[in-house]
Amino acid sequence: MSKRYVSIWFRHLLADWQAIRRPELKDVPYVFAAPDHGRMIITAVSPLAEQSGIETGMRAADAKAICPGLEVIDDKPDRAKKLLRGIGEWCIRYSPTVAVDDFSNDGLFMEVSGCPHLWGGEREYLKEIVSRLKSKGYTVRLGMADTVGAAWAIARFGRVTPLIHAGEHAEALLPLPPEALRLEQGTLAKLQKLGFYQIKSFIGMPRSVLRRRFGEGFLLRLGQALGTENEIIEPIQVATAFQERLPCLEPIKTRRGIEIAIKRLLKKLCLRLQQEGKGLRSGVLTGYRIDGKIVRIEIGTNSASHSVSHLYKLFELKIEQIRPALGIELFVLDAPKTDDVDAAQEAIWSDKLGMNDKSLIQMLDRVAGKVGPNVIRRYVPDTHYWPERSFKKSLTITELPVSGWRNNKPRPTELLSRPDPIEVMAIIPDHPPKFFVYKNTRHNIVKADGPERIEREWWLDAGEHRDYYQVEDEQGRRYWLFRSGHYSDAGRYQWFLHGFFA
Repeated sequence: MSKRYVSIWFRHLLADWQAIRRPELKDVPYVFAAPDHGRMIITAVSPLAEQSGIETGMRAADAKAICPGLEVIDDKPDRAKKLLRGIGEWCIRYSPTVAVDDFSNDGLFMEVSGCPHLWGGEREYLKEIVSRLKSKGYTVRLGMADTVGAAWAIARFGRVTPLIHAGEHAEALLPLPPEALRLEQGTLAKLQKLGFYQIKSFIGMPRSVLRRRFGEGFLLRLGQALGTENEIIEPIQVATAFQERLPCLEPIKTRRGIEIAIKRLLKKLCLRLQQEGKGLRSGVLTGYRIDGKIVRIEIGTNSASHSVSHLYKLFELKIEQIRPALGIELFVLDAPKTDDVDAAQEAIWSDKLGMNDKSLIQMLDRVAGKVGPNVIRRYVPDTHYWPERSFKKSLTITELPVSGWRNNKPRPTELLSRPDPIEVMAIIPDHPPKFFVYKNTRHNIVKADGPERIEREWWLDAGEHRDYYQVEDEQGRRYWLFRSGHYSDAGRYQWFLHGFFA
């Protein structure tokens, strides 16, 4: 199956955009102009100004002389490209691959293979796009063909039909002028000088002759139009590998309709994921409303899943966030992040699945969907001596630790992320403190155990070792204290509080 492309040409892009914003300009000739070497040069022309003989590239002063009532609007750099990008994002409802036409900056390209049948065929597909863009106030012409170059040529120079059926693009190009090949002005001047006013006048000439007279750039453009040379378009949004689309015959306005749409999309997406041994880790549901607005909800899972029922429950928690307004005409479900799914193995000798229990994982996913994904955390041991470095946040709920938790020595219930300095009275060299002052409160110590020496990780940083003590004050409160360095090193030691025991 050959690819199919659509080119959308906005003949008066900036003028239409301004008329939408300012309806009072409908009966007024106006142009856009930008400074160029000290002169204001016209960059875009409204239909009424064009009828008066004003063209792009003309000086604004000359245009005012031709049309005294002309309104000149200051143009801004890249305004047309930004506008096209915004319209292109809206057009993603018709194709996942939409790109800005960088050659002329007045159109869009869409790779539409497999899309038109969702609207009842290619002709109905083009009619839908044209009618919707015209209803928004844009004057457009479309071309559909097997190549980007042919679609561009038909949109701008075609006279019979915008739809070129598969395999007929080469014949459709023959009566068109050389400008339809997106050639440079110097090359076009050479062709006109030689009397080549139609593509059929030179298309049959030997390539060696064409290369010698017009260069490699000419052959590249000709080949891109005919399909003998590849042409890559850069999409506005890169489509994910796992994506499903559901266009709606009638706009969806109700919760029940949204639920049905999600279930249908999940069934198709999960079937693809299952066939490839993959599971969803993050999912994005995008709804394109008929008023041009986009609504979006996202979910995440702790482990890869292709369970329709489980993923639906996660989306179900967020359906209330979708505002359909006048209705949603297209749903798109993306899985931007996926992982391999390990086949579950039953352990007949044990019913304690722990973190591998799917029901536990699914419950955590639902809780995260309600309270937020950053609220639930799991930590695993890390291979460091320093207590505050001895653990790390787990990437997944099933991640296996590289080492075990240290349990041969007592550790506090609450560990401070950074040890707090304290004032201590202690008998040197290695006796525990008699009392310490923490946050202006004196704690007299009645019980103590230690020291436990923990050396500094010399391969990470330089500094002193730590001598830790477990102490209990008169109120029965227990603390984890340490001294950094030896008493013998004058002025280099210091005491800290690092944690609290239950």
